[in-house]
Amino acid sequence: MNQKQLVAHLIEKARKYRGYARWVGDRQTVKGILALAAELRDRARALAHPDEGKIRNRAREIWEENGKPQGRDLELWLQAEREFQEAQALAKQIGDDV
Repeated sequence: MNQKQLVAHLIEKARKYRGYARWVGDRQTVKGILALAAELRDRARALAHPDEGKIRNRAREIWEENGKPQGRDLELWLQAEREFQEAQALAKQIGDDV
């Protein structure tokens, strides 16, 4: 699962839990559900934020997934960067109400 898919999955979970909160009558439970949704949203934002270590790890995963090809270092690095950029763009669309 690439970064964009992971971020999208966390966002969808957060939205799902917020939807559940509408059906619950107990205030304490609603607060807990909303806190969980906010935590998932924050995790999605954090995962989408790239740094060199995360990009390196993802590029290595891609390299291994593709059978450890030789001479494609730059291509795989750029693919990993692109995944983080797409995840970051998705995470920027998240409002605080998710």
